[in-house]
Amino acid sequence: MSIVYSCRHCGKEIGEIKDIVVDTTLLGWNKLTDEEKREMIQYKSNGDVEIQAICENCEETLGTHPEYHELDYFIQ
Repeated sequence: MSIVYSCRHCGKEIGEIKDIVVDTTLLGWNKLTDEEKREMIQYKSNGDVEIQAICENCEETLGTHPEYHELDYFIQ
């Protein structure tokens, strides 16, 4: 099982945790609301878990253009 972090805007893989057992409280999942979990965490058929986050480049772009926060996707 792997936990793969990818950018919700550009799709770039941010990082990956390859471990058999992971304490999700150490990852902060327990601090997410149920809605945030549904939006951010996707369970794949191969057993992997994909986490939708924001990469540094997209975070910088959002900081420069705050109006992009209104959009689901600003990179086309």
